[in-house]
Amino acid sequence: MGKYGQTAIKAVNLIRKNPEISPDDAWEKAVVEVFGNKTVNQIKKCPKGIFLGLCEEGLVKGIEKGKYTKSKMNKQYAIKGLKLINEDPVLCENESLLWIKVMGGYGKKYNFQMDVVISLREENLI
Repeated sequence: MGKYGQTAIKAVNLIRKNPEISPDDAWEKAVVEVFGNKTVNQIKKCPKGIFLGLCEEGLVKGIEKGKYTKSKMNKQYAIKGLKLINEDPVLCENESLLWIKVMGGYGKKYNFQMDVVISLREENLI
């Protein structure tokens, strides 16, 4: 599990402890805990977009479906990644291969999006 996966899990746990916190705010708090304040990793949008997309669709256990992200593409990648690992759990062992399958071979740079999906699934949170 990578650091963005850890961030996603911390964010879910923050929401479980305080249901009033939004997924966006929970991510912001969790990313500081994992990476530290004012780091480049803190402002990466793709892993956050994946997390918020899964939350928006009501796929993260304990988080109500709602409007959480503007990132339509990352939400689509999250849903497709989840579908693929549900069909073939072995893909959880190789984030890069999963990403290639999500992208259909299209060469968009991998930016740790699948770390979030895989980590949440491995923790039985989606």
